[in-house]
Amino acid sequence: MAPHHEPTGQLPLEGITVVSLEQAVAAPFATRQLADLGARVIKVERPGGGDFARRYDTTVHGQASYFVWLNRSKESLTLDLKSDEGVRILHELLAEADVFVQNLAPGAADRLGLGAAGLQARYPSLIPCTLSGYGISGSWADRKAYDLLVQCQTGLLSLTGTPDEAVRAGISVADIAGGMYAYTGVLTALFTRATTGRAPVVDVSLFDALAEWMSQPAYYTRYGGTQPPRVGARHATVAPYGPFTASDGKDVLLSVQNEPEWAALCERVIGRPELTNDPRFTTGSDRVAHRDELDAIISARFAELGSEEAMELLDKANIANAGVNSVEEFLGHPALTERERWREVAIPGSPSPVQALLPPANLSGVEPRMDAVPAAGEHTERILRELGRDPDDINRLREEGICG
Repeated sequence: MAPHHEPTGQLPLEGITVVSLEQAVAAPFATRQLADLGARVIKVERPGGGDFARRYDTTVHGQASYFVWLNRSKESLTLDLKSDEGVRILHELLAEADVFVQNLAPGAADRLGLGAAGLQARYPSLIPCTLSGYGISGSWADRKAYDLLVQCQTGLLSLTGTPDEAVRAGISVADIAGGMYAYTGVLTALFTRATTGRAPVVDVSLFDALAEWMSQPAYYTRYGGTQPPRVGARHATVAPYGPFTASDGKDVLLSVQNEPEWAALCERVIGRPELTNDPRFTTGSDRVAHRDELDAIISARFAELGSEEAMELLDKANIANAGVNSVEEFLGHPALTERERWREVAIPGSPSPVQALLPPANLSGVEPRMDAVPAAGEHTERILRELGRDPDDINRLREEGICG
């Protein structure tokens, strides 16, 4: 019998089976979110080690932080897809699957006979989803694309950092963007299939995903004649909007977005109401043009205030503000603890579970699935049994290295 979850009505995607040839970040992020909503995700990995992201680091009780984040609630099947029998087993899974996700190297899926067009001809109800670096057509289609390379190519790196140095975003924004669009693309394709009977192909590139996120600076540059400058943690086109150091050494970020807020800052925080109508600072554009002078005034005032006092004054003036937290401070944030956003998730090789955040989209009456992170090949035998393999056959497949 083909491996399938029977719907229970408890999670929105129960009864949906996803087969994924995935690695690194983008595709695993997409499929983990499908698993959160109840889809059965069968992660096909290489025998002898599995997804290379398992070895990015060993910081989470011996497991990689990326892998623990991206792979809970999945089943791991190891298959040697260089063997004919390994490919046959994969096709047995695809014959009954709803979604196939892959982010293999350029051209690899086609060489394995797993291109979207061929799969749809063979399995009309299957939704193939491809994540690539620069798309599946054009002169860049065959180029490798890692997160930081895409940050470079979309111009993001030219916007982040200081005037003297460009810096990468501190998280894998291109991978995350690609994974999010693959996730929403698959959900849309499932809806389309349910309402029309047609199973669309989903095609997402990391470049296109991050290009969408670059649209505001793209408009600003195309029609303004110059691109937004690199201004560190400050906003490139709004002022004052950035961090200022209080007398106790902690940075406090404040944001003024309109004229009433500017007046309140001058009167109730800086204590200089005459600045409200100073021609250097009257409009948002004026304040950006005279950012250095403005920042010097605010910095001088913050040097007289402790961080708590500064944030209290800003709160009373109804001006958005936040302390610039470390990651450790973020982990204990009341917006997480008071709202019970943490759950425990089991990981391979450790008796201690790890703390994991609930998915951001809260659906009434739905508790997302937060099951264990699988060991490489942990579910191979069970899945093969579901496909009708007997113990002798499974042992032979293992001895031949076809399955882990």
